[in-house]
Amino acid sequence: MGEQKIVPHLWFDHQAQEAAQFYTSIFPDSKVTSTSTVHDTPSGDSDIVTFNLSGFSFMAINGGPHFQFNPSISFFVHFDPAKDDNARENLDELWEKLSEDGATLMPLQEYPFSKRYGWIQDKYGLTWQLMLTNSDGKNRPFIVPSLMYVQDVCGKAEEASNFYLSVFNDAKRGEIARYPAGMEPEKEGTVMFTDFLLEQQWFAAMDSAQSHNFKFNEAVSLLVQCEDQKEIDYYWEKLSSEPKAEQCGWLKDKYGVSWQIWPKVMGKMMANGTQEQIDRITKAFLQMKKFDIGKLEKEYKGK
Repeated sequence: MGEQKIVPHLWFDHQAQEAAQFYTSIFPDSKVTSTSTVHDTPSGDSDIVTFNLSGFSFMAINGGPHFQFNPSISFFVHFDPAKDDNARENLDELWEKLSEDGATLMPLQEYPFSKRYGWIQDKYGLTWQLMLTNSDGKNRPFIVPSLMYVQDVCGKAEEASNFYLSVFNDAKRGEIARYPAGMEPEKEGTVMFTDFLLEQQWFAAMDSAQSHNFKFNEAVSLLVQCEDQKEIDYYWEKLSSEPKAEQCGWLKDKYGVSWQIWPKVMGKMMANGTQEQIDRITKAFLQMKKFDIGKLEKEYKGK
């Protein structure tokens, strides 16, 4: 797989750096890759941190107390005995560390679909599904973002994943398992689990008709790194469905999932620019809905 095109973006009140340090200390082969500060945003000064957990990239921001993590977007962590002799011990160890000041959503135990599985909310509120997998030829990456369709979008997991498959390149459906009859409140035929590739990255989705008091929000968004303005225009047009949610490169799709359509060059400018250059492009992008690469580059060069 080349560079990761779709990067989960985590919104923290003020703990982005602390959380990145915590995650990189408990996941194997992990590191913080960059930190920069943008000034004078609506939330004051914001730190932007990028980090890599076991080969999977994340981005985090301190944006103030506007959004709280919830289980509608969680992260599967797959421990495969075929790849790791100590898969079970390593799963239990990570569970232990994520449990610290966290809350168990599904206890770590045996389930019909896995010898050992549990769903945990960590101390920051982010949720993880740790699972002992049986790879039997289905090779899945260690970390896979998972979308849960609840409330008004319950029953839409299949339609939504079909929609994403139509929008992104290098896309295909993996497995799909449906709820059988007799699993009320789940509706027969809705999606118990599916996974799918977008841009050579795996994602998972499921429907849940249980009475959940949360839904998709901006706390976890999916950031799409675009090569040029043409790509930005394409994803913006395909994905955006709520004009009032459009700002600073953010949009919401018709299922309520937040995306950021982000010029790759912006990451480079943020990582390499002087503070003055970063301040100039920040000022420019705060006034934009969809990003205009030409304008951002002009501000960066100070012209």
